[in-house]
Amino acid sequence: MPVLLNPYLTLTGTAREAMTLYQSVFGGELSVMTYGDMGAEGDLASLVMHSQLTSADGVALMASDIGPGEVVDHGTTVRLSLSGDDEDRLRGWFEALAEGGEVHVPLEKQAWGDVFGQCVDRFGIIWLVNIGSAGTPG
Repeated sequence: MPVLLNPYLTLTGTAREAMTLYQSVFGGELSVMTYGDMGAEGDLASLVMHSQLTSADGVALMASDIGPGEVVDHGTTVRLSLSGDDEDRLRGWFEALAEGGEVHVPLEKQAWGDVFGQCVDRFGIIWLVNIGSAGTPG
């Protein structure tokens, strides 16, 4: 099996909702394990301990809700980037991810020649989308 680099998102009680959105955007198989599946009870039981989405397009995401005593500090040092030459697919993904969030850079032709946009989704995750004319990442 090859080595894979998968983004792993840590969210504050919204992991199931976020991963369900991402599955609706990217398609693929989603698996979700809760803390309750591992024996936890009470409020913690319904939170996501681990989830994984793998799509036929090569999108792979993992996510969980924070555990007791943990703090999520959403910053701007990590951004998820999608790139390729399938303009219709990438535009659709950008629009779906931006819905309920905020567009920071509209998806439009940039000085380097590609179409690029940046948004933050409603869960606070920053997405960069680059549509190259030859399918090369920007």
